[in-house]
Amino acid sequence: MLKITENGQEHDENVETHLDSLIRTGAQKMLRIAIESEVEEYIDRFRNERDESGRRLVVRNGKARSRKIVTGAGTLEVTALRINDKRMIEGERAKFTSHILPPYMRRSPKVAEVLPILYLRGLSTNDFRPALEALLGEKAPSLSATAITRLTAQWETEYKSWNDRDLSDRDYVWADGIHLSIRLEEDRLCLLVIVGVRPDGTKELIAVDDGYRESADSWRAVLRSLRDRGMQAPLLAVGDGALGFWGAVRDVWPDTREQRCWFHKLGNVLDKLPKRLQPKAKRLLREVMNADTRMHAEDSIATFENEFGAKYEKAVECLVKDRETLLALYDFPAEHWKHLRTTNAVESSFATVRLRQRVTKGAGSRTKGLLMAFKLLDMAQLRWRRLNGSELLPLLRAGVPFVDGVQQERDEENAA
Repeated sequence: MLKITENGQEHDENVETHLDSLIRTGAQKMLRIAIESEVEEYIDRFRNERDESGRRLVVRNGKARSRKIVTGAGTLEVTALRINDKRMIEGERAKFTSHILPPYMRRSPKVAEVLPILYLRGLSTNDFRPALEALLGEKAPSLSATAITRLTAQWETEYKSWNDRDLSDRDYVWADGIHLSIRLEEDRLCLLVIVGVRPDGTKELIAVDDGYRESADSWRAVLRSLRDRGMQAPLLAVGDGALGFWGAVRDVWPDTREQRCWFHKLGNVLDKLPKRLQPKAKRLLREVMNADTRMHAEDSIATFENEFGAKYEKAVECLVKDRETLLALYDFPAEHWKHLRTTNAVESSFATVRLRQRVTKGAGSRTKGLLMAFKLLDMAQLRWRRLNGSELLPLLRAGVPFVDGVQQERDEENAA
């Protein structure tokens, strides 16, 4: 059947069907040949092993029943070959197991891996069968909503194992509380998320937990759990103005420096100014944020105060009250500043979490919401940018001072 495409050219709809059929037929033939070769190689390997009567101990034993396998090339019908292996190994009868087609396999490993990912990316469980049958062939087995839910159940085991791992040598952390709109039987889910950086500069997810309105008690429980698993106090913590987090940090990690997130601060200050003045205010605030020295930043703050202090006292107060914590990064290497100014390490990764929550129409449990966010963030961290100048982290731990981002000579007398 011909149809006219958008560019005006004729297109035969049957070509795609024939092409898919050809690919599946070829894949099925190659799979059959591979299984046959595996069996022949196994039998040939033990061709010299015989019983007392001179008969071979390893021979063919007919065929098993055919079954359908869901693969990346579509749904293939294959028949496993059987081998009668009479050899005894350590008192037990030897057994042939195909590495290509293990017993009870119904899906290739790659298909099994991609199903939970499609769910996380927004495909509803009820949409799996019609969507994947069009791609993998009609009547593809094991694609029901129940089967997909079963695959995602393993996330709970993964989360428990991940949440019990040993932690150490995390010099910086970024923290944020994220409220999700997934409909639950209780209050809205609030996720407490912490990202850390390893000595080699790799950023990693180190905590995802269910909190209550970002309270100090909830954050304190998360930080204590990290401490109990070997994590020493980080040199610097980056977060927004949530008082609950900072109260917990001062209790659990009293020596950790505080760096307020400039992204949140800009939004808070601009909200206290009329829209007509916001472009100018934003430009002045960015001068403070991107200043190359602490003195330059202080001068830019003074300029902002002179410009808006008379009429918009609340906006100026919002900026000035956190002056010290906004400028804490100047005591750390300049190579790290672009990473320390904001909590984007957490914020940017939650785009995929919010995408998933939009298609989660039914009511769910807090546990399911937590596990879903954990898996999304776990995948997202593979794309996180490494910390620039990671070779400077050991110097910070050793107490080497930095002024305006530049390494200073260490005072050995004071260090002693």
